[in-house]
Amino acid sequence: MKYVKLGHTGLDISSICLGCMTFGEPEHGYPSWSMPDEESRSILKQAIDAGINFFDTANVYSAGSSEEILGRAIRDFASRDEVVIATKVRGSMRPGPNGGGLSRKAIFTEIDASLNRLGTDYIDLYQIHRLDPAVPMEETLEALHDVVKSGKVRYIGASSMYAWQFSKALHLQKANGWVSFVSMQDHYNLLNREEEREMLPLCADQGIGVIPWSPLARGRLTRDWDTVTDRSSADPIGNSLYDATEAADKAVVEKVASIAAARGIARAQVALAWLLRNPVISAPIVGAGKPGHLEDALAALDVSLTDEEVAELEAPYVPHPAMGIS
Repeated sequence: MKYVKLGHTGLDISSICLGCMTFGEPEHGYPSWSMPDEESRSILKQAIDAGINFFDTANVYSAGSSEEILGRAIRDFASRDEVVIATKVRGSMRPGPNGGGLSRKAIFTEIDASLNRLGTDYIDLYQIHRLDPAVPMEETLEALHDVVKSGKVRYIGASSMYAWQFSKALHLQKANGWVSFVSMQDHYNLLNREEEREMLPLCADQGIGVIPWSPLARGRLTRDWDTVTDRSSADPIGNSLYDATEAADKAVVEKVASIAAARGIARAQVALAWLLRNPVISAPIVGAGKPGHLEDALAALDVSLTDEEVAELEAPYVPHPAMGIS
């Protein structure tokens, strides 16, 4: 396994982050394709045995059961101090007032709930799950500062927003002496490269670690364009992200397939190797529903694309609407 620092911090993370949205009791709610405890544990153990130490989940994944499954697996298969647990806050966890969001009240409630579900007394990376336009940014940022100072959180991170919004947050944190964001979890892959113009230059300048979500474009980069899976047929978010640019995206997928076939490797390895060659990327967040998914992600660490292959992969790209920002 290869390890890198998360942005400008001293925190060592594996170059592949295992995304845990796939793990959760299906009857608990979104996502419908999640895997229950026993199936999830086998993938989590495989990841830990391979040296992955970085795991990303969220309080809303399967209404908290993703955090519960991850916490149990870490207690059984790893040393807590050797792993990096990242989770997120903002989504609604219960109906009615103050059931979600990024108010001081919600953050203080949800950090304790996540700690309880994960079975730990601290979270390594606590991330806001998008911005909350109903709450003053200053209130959110000061509350995050306070949970770090309480010892319940080691580092804080943000997720998809516009670069001007992230720049404003970083400025407010510095101006007020608050703990600063160290990571950005944004939408970046071969089918959507808008962050090359938007967020990535800011992160490179400020030393922010980038941990992209959906690095394989919801699996679209790993299979023939017209293939339908259980997940793709039940994933309205994925459809909203990519349907508007189908013709250009299909051409990119075909280039991935061509290069993978020529090399005799899986398409996922090509798509991840392209992303990993960008120096601002700390670790892509890769979901895995089968052992082979994780094996391909790990193998991508040893794939070095040529400049000619990169040019071929990037040639069909057209500008996309900004997606995944709320």
